Amino acid sequence: MKIATTIGDPSGIGPEVIVKSIRYFLENSEILPIVIGDSKTVIEMLKINKLQIETRIVDSVKNISPSKKTIFIFDDNKWKNHQFVKGINSKEAGIASHNWVEYATDLALNGDVDAICTAPINKESWQLAKFKDIGHQEIFKRKSKSDYVATMLVSKNLRCMHLSTHLSLSEACKYVTKKNVERAIRLTHKHFTEWGINNPKIGVAALNPHASDGGLIGDTEDKEILPAIKNCNKDGINATGPHPADSIFYDAIRNKYDVVVVMYHDQGHIPIKVYGFEESISVNLGVSFIRTSVDHGTAFDIAKKNIANPTSMIEAIKLAKNLSGKSKLV
Repeated sequence: MKIATTIGDPSGIGPEVIVKSIRYFLENSEILPIVIGDSKTVIEMLKINKLQIETRIVDSVKNISPSKKTIFIFDDNKWKNHQFVKGINSKEAGIASHNWVEYATDLALNGDVDAICTAPINKESWQLAKFKDIGHQEIFKRKSKSDYVATMLVSKNLRCMHLSTHLSLSEACKYVTKKNVERAIRLTHKHFTEWGINNPKIGVAALNPHASDGGLIGDTEDKEILPAIKNCNKDGINATGPHPADSIFYDAIRNKYDVVVVMYHDQGHIPIKVYGFEESISVNLGVSFIRTSVDHGTAFDIAKKNIANPTSMIEAIKLAKNLSGKSKLV
C-alpha cells in the first residue's frame, strides 16, 4: 500500500515527525510511505535522530516496493541549493510545501498512490508565496473539482465532522443554513457507510447555547438545523439533534454517536484536542481519495529542538491505511 506523505513546511516540525514515524512503519511490510519533499531536509533529520536508514531519491512512485531498510523520497530537486531555515516563515517554504501538496494530490487522483498523509503547512508562508489556497482543503477541492470538501477531526472514538472550517466566526454562523447542514449530514452518512459503519449514528450539534432553549436564545436550530435533519431522516439517515454542544461530545465519547456534525471550527476542534491532543488527526470528506493529516501546526517554536511528538503522524498514517484497505474506520 503506497501512501504519499508530504513533509509540510520544511521549516517546521513536519520533517521531524515524518522521520520518527517512518521508523515505526518500516517494520510494517503492508505500508510504503513515500516521502514527498526536500531530500536534504529529510536526510538531515535522519542524522539528527541517529537513524541508520537508507534513502532512495525517486522521480516516480511507480515500480517501487516496500523495504524495511529504505525511505523513498520524491524530490523534484528545485530546492537542492536552498537551505530552509528552521522556525521562520518564508516565501520559499511556502512555494515548496504548496507544490508538494499539489503533486501528492495528482498522484492520488491518478491512482498512483492509495492515500495521502500530510504534515503541517504554514498558512502565512503560503500567503507570502501569493497562493490563493488557504490550506490543504482548498487544493483538494480545486484539483478534484469537488463541490464540497469537508474536514473531520478524529481522536480515539470521538469524531467531529465540521460544517465549515476556514471561516470567521461571524461568517461561520451565517453558513449554518438548512441546505448546508443537510449536505454535511448526507456527506457524513455516505463516507461512514463506505468506511464500514452500517447505519451510522450521526449526532448534530446545535449552534446556540442550550440548543436555543426553545427559541429563547436564537432560532437557527428551528429554522435551519432541525429541518435539515428531518429531510435526512426521510431517506433513512440516522441523524438526531440539534443537541446542545455542552453535552453532545460527552455522549459521543460514551459511544452514543459514531460522529458529531459540528457547526464551526472551534466547536469541533476544542473537544477533540481536550480529549486527546496527541492522538488527534484530520480526515477529508468529499474527495475521491483518502487524505489524512496530523492535527497540529508547524510548531516553529520547537522546530530546532528535535522534541516533537510523532504520535499524531503515526495515527494519521494508520488511519490512511485502514480507510484504504479492508479494515476501514476503526
